[in-house]
Order: sequence, then C-alpha cells, then structure tokens
Amino acid sequence: MSPAAPDAPSPDVLIVVATRGEAAHLRDLAARVIVSGVGPVAAALATAHALTAAPARLVISAGIGGAYPGGGLHPGDLAVSSVMIQADLGAWDGAAFLPLDDLGLSVLPDGPHGAVFPAWTGAGGVAERAGAALGPALTLGGVTGSAAQAQALERRYPGALCEGMEGAGIAHAALLAGVPALEVRGISNPVGPRDRCAWRIPEALAATRRGVQAALAVMGDG
Repeated sequence: MSPAAPDAPSPDVLIVVATRGEAAHLRDLAARVIVSGVGPVAAALATAHALTAAPARLVISAGIGGAYPGGGLHPGDLAVSSVMIQADLGAWDGAAFLPLDDLGLSVLPDGPHGAVFPAWTGAGGVAERAGAALGPALTLGGVTGSAAQAQALERRYPGALCEGMEGAGIAHAALLAGVPALEVRGISNPVGPRDRCAWRIPEALAATRRGVQAALAVMGDG
C-alpha cells in the first residue's frame, strides 16, 4: 500500500516559522507554511507579505523556544500564548525599564497600542487539547543569556512562560491585517545561561507539531 499523501494546504491558516528545520516538521499539515528568517522584523515582514499574497483566517507563530524558570515547563513541554509581548520594546531609565504605554508611545501610527498583542480567542482550547501551558509568550531580539536577566523578565511580565524571537513581530503584522494570531512554542531549553548540551531540540520540535495540530483541530471545530 502506498503511503498516504499529505493533506492539501488550507488557505485558512498561515504558519510562520523562523527556520527550514522547523518548517520540515510541519509541511505535511493542512496549512500554508512559510519560513521567515530569525527575529521579529524578518517575521513581521514575511507575515505581511504572505497575508498580502493570500489572506488567512488565523496566523500561527510556531517554533522552539526557551522556558522561564518560574513557568514550570521543561524541555519537550509546550507553551501556548495568552498574549504575545515584544519584551524589549521600550526605554531604560537607569535601572528601570519603561514600556511603551508609560512613554506615551504606540506601535500603531494612528492610535494607542503597546507592545502586548492579544492571542486568538481559541488559545485556551488549543492549550487544553494539546496538554499545554497557557500564558504570556515573550519576544526578544536578543536571546536571554543569564539567570539574572531571566528573573528580571519574569518580574516585569508575571506568568511569562516562554521566550522566542518572532512571535510579537508576527502578531503585529497579523494585527495590521485584521487577522488573529497565536504563538506555540515547543520547549527546547530553560531561559538563562547558554548550555547547548542541555537542549532537547527533537522533543521541542515534536511538541511544536502537537501544538500546531491542536490549533488546526480547534480551527476546524469552528
């Protein structure tokens, strides 16, 4: 018996990943998968271009990432965003970090909006279906490299689960296009000191796939 053909890509869901390696684990799913490159700017530009070329009803930022110490997640676990936050967008005033809201600034040209982007209303259902944690997903242009930095971010953003480099950029582009967004992160390592020997990338990729499959199932349920 010949192997089953992969599901035809659905125009309803756009999945944005940073790398080809992440995409390779998702190509057979019933969704349109694009590779953006690394970082929030690359991710936002790729998302905007893809949504201009073909509209979607949901955008998913998918990939592997780190888990904050207080979130209780370990390599191989899955985080689903309740919000997506551009955590390094603001200004430092001495030792104090001032978010855009405190500065009276906005990511939008014509109205107030801080660096916190809401997740798709189906996020809770996705987390429940996938057996994942639900909470804030932080985006930074530079990966956190010390325990002190990780703890400072957790204090600034209570309940933060995971760290990645693309989610808020994707959410920003989706917001401008009027499309809901969601971030799913398979956990490969703890956020903090860089210890590549402790990374569990295959387990994180499998968790990411599980999260995307759950999102597609919730989307299919209507």
